[in-house]
Amino acid sequence: MENYETETKTQKDFDKTISPTLVCTVLSILMIIGLILGFATKSALIVALFLLPVVAYEIYRTRGPYTSFSSWMILVVLLAEIVLIVFNINYDLGKFLDLDYTYVGGQYVPLGDIKILGPTLLAIFSLILLLRTYGPYTKWLSVIIFVSAFIMVYILSPIMFKELIRSAVQHIFWYF
Repeated sequence: MENYETETKTQKDFDKTISPTLVCTVLSILMIIGLILGFATKSALIVALFLLPVVAYEIYRTRGPYTSFSSWMILVVLLAEIVLIVFNINYDLGKFLDLDYTYVGGQYVPLGDIKILGPTLLAIFSLILLLRTYGPYTKWLSVIIFVSAFIMVYILSPIMFKELIRSAVQHIFWYF
């Protein structure tokens, strides 16, 4: 308990020195630049690298057990995605599992190249943060991560992007 209180006090001291609004605004601007560069060069790696500071600040901001876990999982998935992209590792999960879709985090996710799974998981974990956190800055950062993940999917595979959108729309209409 004392460690959590000390950690919270340290965060509050830092937040007094540098405004979270300012940090989130700067990260948003940098991410927009990263998205534009990544989209223009068709490089998901650029988007992933620009996303690293956003994820690091997201980890710093989260405090609850579920949100902290989601933040750390976003970092793990993002680092794995960077490795897959840098080393051009291709592996078709759909063929290996003999499935077209799988159910992950309340969403049906189309399976295909393993590099598509990373951004899809980023989107799912960012949605968990968006729905489970109370902090406006954590919500702000989770939206940045969510949008960036979808742009990464589009850059990697426009066909899978369409499948993900179709799956999400079907899932939304299923609730209504």
